[in-house]
Amino acid sequence: MKKTLSFAVVHFTVAFSLGYLLTGSLLVGGAMALLEPALNTVAFYWHERAWDRWGRSERRVDNALRA
Repeated sequence: MKKTLSFAVVHFTVAFSLGYLLTGSLLVGGAMALLEPALNTVAFYWHERAWDRWGRSERRVDNALRA
């Protein structure tokens, strides 16, 4: 859990810093620090679902070829 929390701090810091450096706005930096990780979480969920589905179909093809 400590590693997860430390990575979250790094992730928020990078998102904030990038937004701030690109715009000079604390508001934009703060918004990016909140929005980017939240959207990444949603994207990761859908990526995992697609990956699992793709992996299942690939395993079926592999099994069929071995039979």
